[in-house]
Amino acid sequence: MISKEQFEKEIEIIVDNALREDVGSGDHSSLACIPEGAHGKAKLLVKDSGILAGVQFAKQVFEKVDPRLTMEIFMQDGEMIKPKDIVFHIDGTSQSILKAERLVLNAMQRMSAIATKTKVFADKLEGTKTRILDTRKTTPGIRALEKWAVKIGGGENHRFALYDMIMLKDNHIDFAGGIGTAIEKTRTYLKEKDLDLKIIVEARDLDEIREILSAGPVYRILLDNFSFDETRRAVALIDGKCQTESSGGITLDTARKYAECGVDYISSGALTHSVYNLDLSLKAV
Repeated sequence: MISKEQFEKEIEIIVDNALREDVGSGDHSSLACIPEGAHGKAKLLVKDSGILAGVQFAKQVFEKVDPRLTMEIFMQDGEMIKPKDIVFHIDGTSQSILKAERLVLNAMQRMSAIATKTKVFADKLEGTKTRILDTRKTTPGIRALEKWAVKIGGGENHRFALYDMIMLKDNHIDFAGGIGTAIEKTRTYLKEKDLDLKIIVEARDLDEIREILSAGPVYRILLDNFSFDETRRAVALIDGKCQTESSGGITLDTARKYAECGVDYISSGALTHSVYNLDLSLKAV
């Protein structure tokens, strides 16, 4: 996984790029009709129910736009929210508040939706040892935000990108010439490049699990599109020699049944690619 410093850098990049995209040469709507020194105050109003996410990100945005803005926070990331709740007040120049408004809302609405969906999955798995994981199926350019929201919702992050973990999936295995060859080449590559990366290998059936186990220790075996019975047999076959992860079309209705098969993790791209933004608004006070 990437370091805390790398993650924070990713967030900085998102803020800078989003403001570049949205503000450009200036917020001419505000510049045209609002005096430069005019004072304003606004509230973040909740219009939906779910898990709050993005408060700390909003704080970073406001500080970047104008360090003189002051934020009074009433609710924190991870709290349950409902319509009419007020999350925070933001106080300062009206031009600065309006410049930051859309980025703050876009991010918080999406982050809260992801955190809410993740919490539903996490609650479904409560009482089992299984944890819910995200994937790389994220919105290009804002992956760090979406993975942050998964953590807020009670999930765990999978690898951040292609560079921080090895994942040998079906195409890697087929192109490499088989499981044993793919794993052997990977170990040689990591040694030659002096890289310390965990190795996850995807299995499509029980025979491939046997091949993976024969090839030597790996960090985790990914059980792709296994049935419940196949998953139970796979967990027994692996017998704690490495971690196990179920993936492939797992829904909220089936997640608990997979967890009861004994896997360590369930991964779901739906946490980030299939959500509807929570309704939030920034209103003048």
